[in-house]
Order: sequence, then structure tokens, then C-alpha cells
Amino acid sequence: MRPKPIIIIQAAAALLLTACTQTQPVQETAHAADIAPIVTETFYEEAGVEQVWSDENFDELLSALKGISSHGLNPEDYNLGALEAARGDPAERDRLATAAWLMAASHLLQGKLNPVSIEPSWTIPARQADISASLSSALESGEISATLEALAPQQPVYQAMRAELAAQQAAEALKIITVEEGPALKSGMSGPRVASLRARLSQLGLLEARAGSDNFDEATKNAVETFQASEGLDSDGVAGAATIRLLNKGIEARIAQLRVNLERWRWLPDSLGRRHLRANIASFEVTAFENGISQSTHLTIVGKPYRRTPVFSDEIEYIVFNPWWETPDSLARADKLPMFQKDPGTIGRLGFQVLDRSNKVVDPASIDWASLKPSNFPYRLRQAPGPMNALGQVKIMFPNPYNVYLHDTPTRGLFAERQRAFSSGCLRTQFPIELSKWLLSETSGWDAAKVDAAVASGKETRATLSTRIPVHILYLTTVSDGLGGIRYLDDIYDRDSAVLTALQSAPE
Repeated sequence: MRPKPIIIIQAAAALLLTACTQTQPVQETAHAADIAPIVTETFYEEAGVEQVWSDENFDELLSALKGISSHGLNPEDYNLGALEAARGDPAERDRLATAAWLMAASHLLQGKLNPVSIEPSWTIPARQADISASLSSALESGEISATLEALAPQQPVYQAMRAELAAQQAAEALKIITVEEGPALKSGMSGPRVASLRARLSQLGLLEARAGSDNFDEATKNAVETFQASEGLDSDGVAGAATIRLLNKGIEARIAQLRVNLERWRWLPDSLGRRHLRANIASFEVTAFENGISQSTHLTIVGKPYRRTPVFSDEIEYIVFNPWWETPDSLARADKLPMFQKDPGTIGRLGFQVLDRSNKVVDPASIDWASLKPSNFPYRLRQAPGPMNALGQVKIMFPNPYNVYLHDTPTRGLFAERQRAFSSGCLRTQFPIELSKWLLSETSGWDAAKVDAAVASGKETRATLSTRIPVHILYLTTVSDGLGGIRYLDDIYDRDSAVLTALQSAPE
């Protein structure tokens, strides 16, 4: 006598469940989507063929797979055409249905793509779920679609992106009005380009339409400012090249951007930590969260496009007030050596010390700077605490292979810029003392007064957290606007294209 269908499924899905619940580093863990085909074969090879999909469940599966586009996934990735064609062949239909459900479930749970294939530095553990129990429940209850939906991320921002995707897909047939490129458009101007600008702003619901109007009036300026603020641009009310480029961005591009970021959310666990920091490179912000609620948001300066801040996760271990800056060797050779050769006096003015390879301090005046080259630079540099120190008054440490951390900066005027990709990879953080107080708020002996005293001392002081706090450095180009909607960000590192290309490829 053959085993009951549900028992068969529980045994067959065990391999997939193991892949979804391992706690090994991400690079060593099989991705659920890679295991799904093996589970399907195991199901039929070890248990024998048994029809477990009723006609009603099969019809709901087809409906669920068609609706998976609401998650930014492609229904054809799950052999939708073959499933429909196999309706009259129970054995083939059953095999295809099981494989399709497992593949869809794995994609909703952990993403279609293995994040390590896109972000080699990825260290955030995958979401976990009992796939076996979900499949058993689906077939017993007939809730095929609901059980699949339950495997997707439930965070409000993910659901808001799905709603935005549905709205954009509904409007996809609408031909957008474009503004011809040219000189910046501003108050007092008129002409055909202004007419197009007004028409596009009206199309976006930002300006009341007035037939035949081609004047850049106060209402137009206000609408431009509103659009600029929503896109993270300087809200100056002038439609320059960047503003026009974003106004001309079609619905297809927005749909692609939403698909990419829905996938990125599927890579993340349900919880990033009771207390954690979440840094989004693309929005130039780091936010402190406690019990899922934002506590404070700090503007950040991220790595330049050719010195990109990596995407990874780690844990904050300690904070250093009034830190010495141990200058990375690459920066000493590429940045500081040319500066010192041009003006050796900057060594003293900026508070640098020069050390030889035996860690002895060397008098800068005894060095023939002109004779040195980056390839033969024999010294180590470090900068003393003080107003010119590159790390400012605080560095927040989570030791990692990339030598990336959060720190203060003496050039705080850069926080006024909208696009803040100016660093060498680390995250320069606004108001780091306040952030440090929050990080240390559960560490005995480090109340706000103790932090202020440590900073005021001018001496390097280390504070070790009693409990490490997770920090997640992410790259998300669509984010919540704080009002239930979605804000689109510039893809400053051109990372979206790789995700989109992979999403558009058929599963292997």
C-alpha cells in the first residue's frame, strides 16, 4: 500500500526544509530554489507516483502562479504553459504541479536569485520556513494561493511596493508625456518645452491641467519642487537635466525598479534584530530600529562609485571616542603620499604621525618625500585625535574583511548635499554621538553623561557593548516615503541592472 500523499510530501520536502533552515554562512548554504527540482525528483523516485493534486487544487495553483507577477516574478518561470497543456494527463500534471509549487514557494521565501551571485559580500542569513508543513497544509485545506502568499515577506514596505507595482502595471499602457532635453526650465519662462513640462506634471497628478498653458508660473514651480523632493533631488523648483531625466522615466523603468527591490527584500530575514542599524547606501541614510520601530535616522556619506561601500551584515562590538585614524595602506599610497609630496607641512597641520615598519615614529623632515613612489612607500601613517581627524570624534566598530565602519567626519558640510557618495567606502554618519548613546543605552556604565565626558576628554576611549547589535548595510533603490507610498532612488552604483537581468532569465 502506498503512503498517504501528505506523508510522501513531508518526506520529499525534508531536503528543501534543511536548505531553508541551515545557519551556516550564506556562501556555504544551498539556495532553496536550487534544491526545489531535487526535492521534486526525490518525491517521485522514493515514494512512487501518487496523485496528490485534486482538480480544484490544480486550478487554484494555476491562478496563484498567474498572480505571482504581483511579487515581480514571472509566471512562465513555473512552467505555466506546460501545466495548462498537461491538464488531461494526471500523472504529468501532478509532477509539474508539485515542481511548480515548490519552485514558487522557494522563490517567495528566499528570492529567485541567490544573493551571493549578485552581491559576493552578502552575509545576511536567508528567511526560514517549514516548506513541508506549508505544502501539506495547502493540499489538505485547498488554500494553495494563501499558503504561497504566507511565505512572502510580510513587512509593510514589501506590501507597499506590491501595491505600487500593481498601480504601475495598471498604468503601463499609458503613454507618458516627455519633456525635450535642453536648457533648464525655470520661473518666468514659456514655450513648447514648458507646455510639455506642465503636461507631464499634470499626468503625475502634481499640477492642475490647464489647456494650452505654456507659462512656468508659481504653481508649476511648486509642482516641480514636490516632484524633486519625492525623487531625492534638490528642491529648487528649476527643471534641470536631472529633473527632466526623471520626469521622462517611463513606467517600464519603474516596474523594473520595483521588481528588483521586491527581490532584494525576499533575500532578507523576517527580523533583522530586536535592536539593529539599517544603512541604505542608495538613500544615504542609516536608521536605528528597536522592536521594528525607527528610533532615529542619520544622514550618511557613502563610498564613491569607484570605492563602493559593500553590501553585508555584521555586529557592532565597540565604539571608540576620539579615535586615532590608522590610515589604510591603500589610502596612504594613493591619497596621502601625493598630498605630502606637494606640501610636507600638511603632515603636522593635520596631526599625522609617520611610522616605519618597526612601528617607530619617524621625523617627517628626515624623509625625502620626492623620492618616494606608491609602489615603494615604506611607512605607516596614523592621525591623532583632534578637529582635523578623518574619523571625527567617534568610530562605531564592527570588524569585517572590508575595513568598513561608521564614523564621524570633520567635513560635516557635505551632509547638506543630496547625493553623498564622497567617502572611500566607510559610512560617515551625521550626529554619531547621539547614535552612540542609543547603541550604548543597554550597556551598564555608559549613560549619556559618560559618553559626553569621554568625548570631552579628547583622549581615545573605548566602550564595549554588553550585547552586540546587528548592522545591515543594504542597497535598496525603492523605499517607503513614510506615508504608505514608495519613493524611487537613483541607482548610484548601477547595481539594479544585474538583478534585473538575472530575474528575467529562466530558472536553471
